[in-house]
Amino acid sequence: MGGLRIGVLAPLSRPGWVEAGQQLLGGMELAVREAEAAGGVDGRPVELLVRDTAADPQRAAAAVDELAALGVRAIAGEFHSVVARAAATRADRLGVPFLCSSAVLDALTDHPTELVARLAPAQSHGWRVYAEFLLAAGHRRVAVATQRGAYWESGARVLHERLAADGGGVVELDADPGTVGDALAASGASAVLLLTGFPDPAVPIVRAVRRDRRLAGVLIGAPAGQPEFAEWERLLGADAAGVPFLRHLPERLDPLGARVEAALREHLGTEPSFVAFEGWDTVTVLTAMASSGAADWSDVRVTGSRGPIRFERVPGIGVRQWAWAPVQVADRDPAAPGRWRVLHTG
Repeated sequence: MGGLRIGVLAPLSRPGWVEAGQQLLGGMELAVREAEAAGGVDGRPVELLVRDTAADPQRAAAAVDELAALGVRAIAGEFHSVVARAAATRADRLGVPFLCSSAVLDALTDHPTELVARLAPAQSHGWRVYAEFLLAAGHRRVAVATQRGAYWESGARVLHERLAADGGGVVELDADPGTVGDALAASGASAVLLLTGFPDPAVPIVRAVRRDRRLAGVLIGAPAGQPEFAEWERLLGADAAGVPFLRHLPERLDPLGARVEAALREHLGTEPSFVAFEGWDTVTVLTAMASSGAADWSDVRVTGSRGPIRFERVPGIGVRQWAWAPVQVADRDPAAPGRWRVLHTG
């Protein structure tokens, strides 16, 4: 009897978000190591067949074709939403189950399907939580420095709808570090959100805003989660702190989560991000599904590192969704940038 072969997609080279890909893969590797130590899946080994997407949708789709031809039980992973959408669409077309670990774009597929499931909360849920944090903190007129793309445009729409419902509004600015200071000063916004790629242009925009005396009281936010990763602090130093972002973690980990956190820290050799937990939960779901003989995602019941996991049908979401993974708004403490502050939960 052969082993459980899982195809894995992750951004492991530029222009992909390499640190996120490494954390995602690290979480998966740890879960495999633990499954192997416990005897595998019904005595069978677990094997990860890893493919680097480099944040390229076409490359991801080609990898799905290759992995399906190799006979994997399921395909999992990916961090970038547009790339995950391409992978999910191709997997659905080929009839291969796909578990999306970390991407959040609501429209993960063009039509409803039972073959695709997702662990990360949908963007409409997570970014609404972020908008509620802004409102609670007194920010009703918010600027967004945004680039073109389905993910950023979808996020801006969620923010606009939620803020408008409370009498607020969103002003869109070009994501140009050279002009963002003047445009932000003229906008009257009390906060500016980075709906941009990382490190460019996000890092130079932060520097430009921090150094503009007119903008001393303006909050910088990054709902897409850029400040979660060590590279953010390495590049920005003291400017890295006080930038609220979304992460998919509970305010406090339960005993299982705390054990996984410690094991991830040892395995990765660095502080684990929420993406590493998503990787661990991904493999845990797939091995449990294989062990139990679950016929489809609706039969899955798993205790994950961040809470009990089951996949449901959610209005407006075409895939089976964990509704919902825990969401918090956090930032790096200005008094100690290596320390996190939880500002809001949802």
